Amino acid sequence: MSKQQHPGKAPEPTIPCDDCGQLVPSYDMVNYGARDGTFRRLCHRCFNAEVAALGGLEDFEDAQFEPVVLTDARGAPHEFHFRTHLFGAGVSLDAFELQGGVPAGYRFQVIGEPTEDLLALLGQLIAKMRRALALQHIEDTSLGPQIADHQTVRGRIEWDEAYESRVPILVIDGREITWEEFGRMLMTFEGWQFKLEIRDPSEEV
Repeated sequence: MSKQQHPGKAPEPTIPCDDCGQLVPSYDMVNYGARDGTFRRLCHRCFNAEVAALGGLEDFEDAQFEPVVLTDARGAPHEFHFRTHLFGAGVSLDAFELQGGVPAGYRFQVIGEPTEDLLALLGQLIAKMRRALALQHIEDTSLGPQIADHQTVRGRIEWDEAYESRVPILVIDGREITWEEFGRMLMTFEGWQFKLEIRDPSEEV
């Protein structure tokens, strides 16, 4: 079983932020290292405030967005949560699903300027999400999952815990596809050519 498949698993325990003391899930934590070699576990809100103070970004406001539900090409609903991450030279806005209390399934990201309106950045992210969700790359057939007729596959590379990270697991259409399963799909095109492009998570593919 991969690291993202947690059927029936209870949500992960919350962890207190070393700054504000708020209890937050582990995926919302940042291990923040100081120059003296010490580390603090900060929630993203406190981390962003720290980075903003160090960068002289007095006007930075860490907006907290409520989850939204979008449907995919099959009509299945997906609930997305949002996280803002300030990294000095820019700010990223991430959208992700939760399965068993941990990020899994579809994930999206856009990057903007630290001074950019986060609401406008959210609009860009949701537009990107809608475009991606409208596409279907894998079809379920009597022979198992197969690559759709347009013969283009987009997805995300993750690590497969079952193989101790020696081979990847792919997240395509928000679902996990093992390397073996994907290999069987490719055998349908034996003798054909292919082009593999690796892109940053914030880029459009």
